[in-house]
Amino acid sequence: MLRGKRATKSPRHKAVILIGFMGAGKSSVGRALSEQLGWAFEDVDERIEQRERRKVTEIFRESGESGFRLAEHAALKEMLSELQAEVEKIVAGRIVALGGGAFVQKRNARLIEAGGVPTVFLDASVEELWRRCRQQAERQGVERPLLGDLESFRALYEARRFHYLKASFRQETSGKTVEGIAAEVVQTLGLHRSRGRRGEKQ
Repeated sequence: MLRGKRATKSPRHKAVILIGFMGAGKSSVGRALSEQLGWAFEDVDERIEQRERRKVTEIFRESGESGFRLAEHAALKEMLSELQAEVEKIVAGRIVALGGGAFVQKRNARLIEAGGVPTVFLDASVEELWRRCRQQAERQGVERPLLGDLESFRALYEARRFHYLKASFRQETSGKTVEGIAAEVVQTLGLHRSRGRRGEKQ
C-alpha cells in the first residue's frame, strides 16, 4: 500500500515525480500512469541529454559527476518552471521519472518541495532491485558498473534510501504488476484522467 505524509486530492496536482533506486520501475510505472491518466511522461535523464546534446554516460565520462549534477539541476529547474506554467494554464498533467541520484542532492529536493510537486518513492527489497537490474542488463546486453557486486549495490541503496524516504509517499512494488502499482498511486493521490490525451514529451 502507498504510504506517506498524507494523501492529497487537490485538483491542482497536475504532476507527480517518481523517485527510487535502480530497478525501482520509475520508467515503466511512469508510462503506465501516463496511459491511465492521459498525462505526458518524461524521463529527466532524457531532458538532460537533449539539453547537453550528449548521452548521460558521455557527460559522466567527459565532465565527471559534478558536471552531470550541474546539468541535472538545471534540467530539473527548467522542468519545474514548465510544470508551474502548465498548472496555471490548466493543461494535462505530467508524470516525471527522476534519476536515482537526483533526489539525494539536497538542492534538488528543496527545489521540488518548493514547487509543491508530490514525490512517490517506488521501493522494493534490495534483492528484488538487484534481480531486476541484472535481468534488464542481460536483455539489453549492456554492462552496468554498479551491478558487479551485490554488497556494493546494497550499500549504495541503503545510503540513498534514507533520502528517498523523505518523499511525499512510499509505494511498495514487490510482487505487484506495473499497472497495479500505477493504479494504487492514482487512487491514493486522487489523480484524475485528463479529458484530452497529451502525448509523451519528445
